[in-house]
This record gives sequence, structure tokens and C-alpha cells, in this order.
Amino acid sequence: MFKGSLVALITPMRADGSFDEKAYESFVDWQIKEGTHGIVPVGTTGESPTLNHAEHKRVVEIAVAVAKGRVPVIAGAGSNSTEEAIDFTRHAKRAGADACLIVTPYYNKPTQEGLYLHYTAIADAVDLPIIMYNIPGRSVIDMSVETTVRLAKHKNIVGMKDATANLVRPLHTKLACGDDFCQLSGEDHTVLAFMVSGGVGCISVSANVAPRLCADMHIAWQEGRWADAMAIQERLVPLHDAMFAETSPGPVKYAASLLGKTSEKCRLPLAPVAAATKAKVRAAMQHVGLLN
Repeated sequence: MFKGSLVALITPMRADGSFDEKAYESFVDWQIKEGTHGIVPVGTTGESPTLNHAEHKRVVEIAVAVAKGRVPVIAGAGSNSTEEAIDFTRHAKRAGADACLIVTPYYNKPTQEGLYLHYTAIADAVDLPIIMYNIPGRSVIDMSVETTVRLAKHKNIVGMKDATANLVRPLHTKLACGDDFCQLSGEDHTVLAFMVSGGVGCISVSANVAPRLCADMHIAWQEGRWADAMAIQERLVPLHDAMFAETSPGPVKYAASLLGKTSEKCRLPLAPVAAATKAKVRAAMQHVGLLN
């Protein structure tokens, strides 16, 4: 259902921190024209924690409207409140999203049974495909393979975005859940290794500024041009490093500002990126060929 290079979209903002709708519309269209295979609005990279509910929903609506069915839209709908996640998921369905991305609840640290009940309640409430999102580095909790298997039996739970960087995990998940369960990497550095182990694509931060290269890498992989895919991966490594030199999305928004796509503004509590980070981002973009 979903494969290839999907982008965890930034949310462009003006210098005062307000949502820049026109820049966002242009950015989404540019992503699709550059070959991105799917777009993911309002995830962590889209600064979902600091968007109010009206802004969150508007970002999804614009993404769907601009995409116009050209690529799938997987709307961020996660929350550490199950009721709130259901509300976001219902809205995504009304807006015309193709699926939702729902992160494991952060801060309140549910047990594995709590995770099972959380995702089941959402999947029961809304008839829309759900990609679960396991990112222990931000959520503190780690969904086990056993819990994933239990949830994969629900008709509306179709896949997992895995940001653990544990390359044993997709092997076990594929063995337990089968080929139809959609495994997407959430970690740019390990995407080819992840796909060797059972994945079918990546929800990428770096694709915000290198959409064509990321898409070409996935196409090369799908066509069996392993050497071409590996060459692009190696070329992108310094960019991946730079995108996480500080807390994301600070570096990637600065990178996008260098391309003229948005201001570098992130909402507090994310601070402006340091001068050393800016230098690293600029150097990486020059290395990759995104800047002169």
C-alpha cells in the first residue's frame, strides 16, 4: 500500500512563528514534483507538539488538497491521549487522507497492554488504515514484536514506522506478521539495511531537502540496481548526520531555508540552531550537491 520515499513534512512558519500556508502549499507540490512517493504531514518533524488543534487539522487538509491523489497522504494523528488521537484520526478521514501515522503515547508510559488497548480503540473508532510509529527515543516506551503481532490482526492496522534503528526488529516483525504488513523505516541512515530485512520504504527527514535523491535511491532499490542505491545512500550520509546534529526539526528547517522554501523558524521550546550546526548543515548540503 505504501512504499518508497515518503517525507516527514516540515511545517513552514513565518519569522513570527505563524503557519505559512502558501509556503506549505508550494512545498508539498515541490515534493511531489521531485518524485516523493508519499507525504506525511503533522508528525514530529512537522512540529505537531506545538501546533494547536485547528492548525494541526488545517495542515492535514492542505496536504490532501495539494496532493490531489497524486501520492498517498499519511496524516499524523498521534497523541498521548487516546480520545485526542481518535479525534485527529476522524478528522484525517474526513479530510481525505489515505492513512494515519499514530505514534506510541509519550510521557505517560503505558504498558504493552496499554499500547494494545490504545491502538485498538483508535482502529475500532475509525475505518482508516493506521501505520503505528515506534520511536523509543522520543516516546520512552518500546512496542514489542509480540504487541505488534497482536495489533496487526486488526483490519485497520496495516503497518509500522520503525525508528528503533534495530535491524533485527524488521526481520522478526516480517516473520511474525507476514509480507502484507507494511514496514517503513523512520531512520534515514539505515534505510537500505532496513529494506533488506523486510522493509518497503522510509518516512524520511532528509527527503525534505533532498527529495529527488531519496526517491531515486528507492527506485534503484526497487529495480534491483543495488550499486546505484548504495552509491546514493553513501552520498547522503553527511546530510543525514547534519539533520540530527541538533534536535529535529531545527536543522532540517534551517536546510529548507537555505533552499528558499521557508524560514528557519521553529516554535519554542526548540531554540534556533547553533552556528556550528548551521555550518555543518551548509557543508553537508554542498557535499550532496544541493547548494553551490
